[in-house]
Amino acid sequence: MKAPHDQHFLTDKKAIERIASAADISGKRVLEIGPGEGPLTRALLDHGAIVTAIELDRDLVEYLKDRFHREIKSGALTLIQGNAVKCEYPPFDIAVSNLPYSASSKITFRLLDAGFEEAVLMYQKEFGQRMIAPPGTPGVGRLSIMVQTYAKAKPIMQLSQRAFTPPPAVQSWVMRIIPRDPPHPIHDHQFYALVVRELFSHRRKTIRKALRISQGIIGKEQVIAIIENIPEEILRKRPEELQLSDFAKISNAGSL
Repeated sequence: MKAPHDQHFLTDKKAIERIASAADISGKRVLEIGPGEGPLTRALLDHGAIVTAIELDRDLVEYLKDRFHREIKSGALTLIQGNAVKCEYPPFDIAVSNLPYSASSKITFRLLDAGFEEAVLMYQKEFGQRMIAPPGTPGVGRLSIMVQTYAKAKPIMQLSQRAFTPPPAVQSWVMRIIPRDPPHPIHDHQFYALVVRELFSHRRKTIRKALRISQGIIGKEQVIAIIENIPEEILRKRPEELQLSDFAKISNAGSL
């Protein structure tokens, strides 16, 4: 079957087994996004997981219904035909997925909002590198800050193009993500996310200039409060120069 919607089917049996066994999933509710033809789904079921799989492509959903009709009947597998960027996620404990590269960022943010015990997710290597880029370095971005604020992430294996059909043009990383409480107190988590997003939308500007440009979105009173209460040495920096503690200070200063 042809891989649709930016998907590259993972076909390497050893890699599939390593991913399925990377977390203790026996008896756990596992969310799989983009199951494709179901090789990872099969491995997750074999490891005792209770799987909910979300697949966008209708033809693949019909294929999976036929392949896993016994598991669906027994309740071990639930299939949802939908867009994982938009559709509602059912309750789950662990996420294990080969994510579509083009939707990796949006799905990752949605998973962090949903909450989970642990996630084992496959990304384009470059995307994974951005996730773990240390604050205060040129490679850091919104993704880095948001992931590292709410989780610990690290690569646990690298896969070559040969592990997929069709082979992607890039290498892939499998990441383990474990949620955590923010290392610095955050008064308003939605406002924090908004501030981080807006600052990195103007990453070449100083914090002071970026805030003023974004005051129509962040709020005029909030921007005034931030500028009045944040040290000048922070306001003169650019977003990539800030630490997690700085983002928390900026957000908290504007949480009126």
